[in-house]
Amino acid sequence: MSAQPIPEYEGLSGRPFSFYPPILNIDNNEWNLSEATWSEVLVRNTRSSLEIWVPRRYLGAVSRVDEPVMIVGLQRELEYANGILRPHERRVLNMPKAPYPPTPVDEASIPKPAMVAGVRLGDSGSGESRIGLYILAGIVAFLFVVYGVVSYNRGDRIQYQGVLQEDLGFTAEDDVFAVTRKLGPPARDRWSEGKDLQYRALEYPDRHFTVILMGTAQNNARYIGAVNDDWRPVHTVKHAGNGNTRSLLEGLKRF
Repeated sequence: MSAQPIPEYEGLSGRPFSFYPPILNIDNNEWNLSEATWSEVLVRNTRSSLEIWVPRRYLGAVSRVDEPVMIVGLQRELEYANGILRPHERRVLNMPKAPYPPTPVDEASIPKPAMVAGVRLGDSGSGESRIGLYILAGIVAFLFVVYGVVSYNRGDRIQYQGVLQEDLGFTAEDDVFAVTRKLGPPARDRWSEGKDLQYRALEYPDRHFTVILMGTAQNNARYIGAVNDDWRPVHTVKHAGNGNTRSLLEGLKRF
């Protein structure tokens, strides 16, 4: 049966576009539409000529901005492996819990030699009582060291992380002009040079966060969130695929 075009994707014919988020394990994120049916679309990579059938249920909306390249949103983060396109699953390994730490020994419960006329009993002996105290002190010190190591490796330590005390109020449609109108000019403006989607970082050190924008060029970069001084996400937004930009920010390296 011949393939019939899908109306909302007819505008992609003969025009390059990029997926957002990009398909993992494929370096070049520029594609051409080869064929479209009501259930899936066939796309061809402009650099490697790789052809992939993408199920329509994974496709989202087409961006309204088409310069320098159009963006087709994906409902889920996808990966290409062994010739198969499938949803990407982030695997989380559960570390086994360490046994309960030993109960610290109360120093008050440690027996001490009796004192007679200011002289500790056993001082004039062979020194066995003193050696025993050294051994006992070593055991107590060892128990404290074990307790510290086990507590460190249990994985349930409390970590404190500073977060914003206000909602920035930005959306995925905001650009650099919308950010500067609300926050003022940044202390530093950086741009990551690369092949496909690029990132723009606007630093506000007095507020202890950096605003991140993403796009194919500086003039069309859009807001995807903000990170704190430790480069951890403190504000995210929904992207074109109805997902959240948190995973995108967490995978972004400091530049």
